Parts: sequence; C-alpha cells; structure tokens
Amino acid sequence: MNTDKIPTVTLRKGKEESLKRFHPWVFSGALTHMPSAEELEEGTVVKVLSHDGRLMGTGHFQIGSIAVRMLAFPDKDGKCPQIDASYFRTRLAEAYNLRRTLGLSRPDNNAYRLVHGEGDFLPGLVVDVYDDTAVIQAHSVGMHYARDIVAEELTRLPDAGISNVYYKSETTLPFKASLDPHNQYIIGSYKGNVAVENGLKFNIDWLRGQKTGFFVDQRDNRSLLEKYAYGRKVLNMFCYTGGFSVYAMRGGALSVDSVDSSAKAIALTEANINLNFPDDTRHRSYAEDAFKYLERIEKGAYDLMVLDPPAFAKHRSALDNALRGYKRLNAKGIEKIAHGGILFTFSCSQAVTKEQFRLAVFSAAAMTGRKVRILHQLHQPADHPVNIYHPEGEYLKGLILYVE
Repeated sequence: MNTDKIPTVTLRKGKEESLKRFHPWVFSGALTHMPSAEELEEGTVVKVLSHDGRLMGTGHFQIGSIAVRMLAFPDKDGKCPQIDASYFRTRLAEAYNLRRTLGLSRPDNNAYRLVHGEGDFLPGLVVDVYDDTAVIQAHSVGMHYARDIVAEELTRLPDAGISNVYYKSETTLPFKASLDPHNQYIIGSYKGNVAVENGLKFNIDWLRGQKTGFFVDQRDNRSLLEKYAYGRKVLNMFCYTGGFSVYAMRGGALSVDSVDSSAKAIALTEANINLNFPDDTRHRSYAEDAFKYLERIEKGAYDLMVLDPPAFAKHRSALDNALRGYKRLNAKGIEKIAHGGILFTFSCSQAVTKEQFRLAVFSAAAMTGRKVRILHQLHQPADHPVNIYHPEGEYLKGLILYVE
C-alpha cells in the first residue's frame, strides 16, 4: 500500500489534541468535512491530517459518530506503518506475547481473549481463542474487510496452535453499512467445541451462542467465587453457560441453583455441569425470569449469590433505566440473601461507570436496611486490557459484598 495514495481526512483547528494523547477515536464533528459513503468508501484506510496538514495518524474510516478508528500514529520520523499483512502480523504477535506472559495458553487453560480491540491497539477487532479455534468478531467495517488477512496471520502465530478461524460478525457490524456478513469458517472447519478453563471443561457454542460463545472476561472472578463456595448454598442468576456454577461445584458448594430466562442457556449450563460433574445431584437449573425467581424464593434460602445480568445499557440513552434496573436487582438480592451471605454483583454495561454502578448498589443496600460491606472490587481480566489512552475500554465492574 502506497501511503501517498491513501485518501485523507482533515481535522478542524484545535481538534488534534486527543490524537496527540493517542486516543484511538476521531469523532465526525472533529472533521472539517465528513465524507459520505459515495465520496469515501466505509472501511477504507485513511490518513488523518491536522488543519495545517500535519500527519496525525492512519485509521479505518467509517460512517457514524466515530469517523476514524486509529490504527497507527507517526513514529519519531513522522511516518506511519503501512496497514497491510505485516502490520497485522506484528500487532497479533504482540497480543499473543502478552497472553503468553500472562500464562493463559497452557494445558489446563486454552480459552482466552487474544485481541481486545482498542486494548490491543486493534480497534474494532475481537478475537477469542478456544483450544485450536479462534473466533473473530469485527465491530467496524475496516476490520470486516481485513478479516481474511487477520485469519491467515492468526494461524501463523508461533506456538498459538490455531488451525481453525471462525468469523462471527452478523450482529456486531454497523447495520447501515449494508455488508450482509455471514458467520462462517474462514480457515478450517468444526472439529469439536470443548475448551478448558483452569482445568474445567466447557462446551463453547460459537456457532449460535452469545458473543463468541463464552464470557471469558469472568474467568478470574469465577476463580474467586470458587474460593468462597465451600459449604454454601449458591444461586447463579443469569447463568448463561453456567460458568460460575461449575466453579462453585468444584469449590465444594452444598448446592448450586442456576437460573436463566433462556431454555437454550439452561441446556448449555446442564451440559457443562455434566461434562465436569456427571450424576452430581447438587445442581438444579431453572428456566425462569430472574426477577420473578428472586421474588418467589424464601429469605435466607441462599448464602452465596451471583448477579451477572446482560448489559442493561448498551447506549447512554438507556443509562437511567439501566441504573434503576441495577438498583432493583441488587435490592432484591440483598434482601433475600442469608445472614452472613456473600453477593457477587456485576455490570458489563460500558455506558455505566464504576461510580454509577457502586452508587446503584449502595442505594439498593440502603433500601433494605441491612449492614453491607465491600470485600472486593472486581474488573475485567488482564487478557481484556485497557489501553491507557482509552479509559472507555474499562467496561466490566463488580463488587463482592458481605451481608449481615
């Protein structure tokens, strides 16, 4: 790719400050002119220039409030690398080296996030690894167009052992882009779907399941729950694949009840329980609305609860309703948990800040009048890194509460 032939977009005067701080987004309002799809194809690599013509970096152009997702910034000589196979090879190798440093690729753990968008300086790209299969999700048109290069370079990563690459972006790409993406194998084929996380086996449904098939971002928090589970009666709300339930079983829980409104999720939970603890009568599952279930159970029935709902606010317009939802959910959990109970509560809504979530949980506790203490403040794991120049990437937040 000849950088001289790359199309350009120009910033308004004074709008280059965020790029000087290496923030990876350029908003449409920062441009002197927002090109239309007819003028500039969405997903094209563009050069971003300051109002006086200085190169500020290169990135993927897109239609919408975020106009450019930055891929590279100028080096000390004022030049940016070409966005080609070599670029993706370098970035993917750096991402894998981090996971290797974290010790995530090992015989008893082959499920982890390999690429976390802006956190790995590849905005718009998510890659989760399950044994020898990598599942790609593109959140930008530019990464959609780069999918074949990304897939090829994934299989070339030394020691990563990736031989199958599944592309799953039908629900993550901008619908206005009219791309008509299809979920499919780019390389390889289906050869089984069991992955291992900290020695526990899980069926991963990347073909039909949510996200890439499994929520690897709760791995560390599941391990923490295992340490608290011994001798306790556990309730896992919004269980999805039953990850917390499986860890609680291994931790020696007296009983574990899994609840999800989706019958498919309950079936997957039961399959994962049976995969690790066949014929174990400690586990029960219920396909039921979470609020209705919490309403009908007796106070004190459980002394360890997990409240891990799906995102209540995917956009800032839904923030107020989301905060009310978190308040209502946690109030009911705190009300019903046994004396001396431990409550794991989470928000994965990026629009909700740590402070807002904590205030919602505080308000919920105050409504019940019970004495509540914070034991741990939780976050996403290290394979979901936060780009220091992009604090918006910190999306998962949680609290572990002790309730008298």
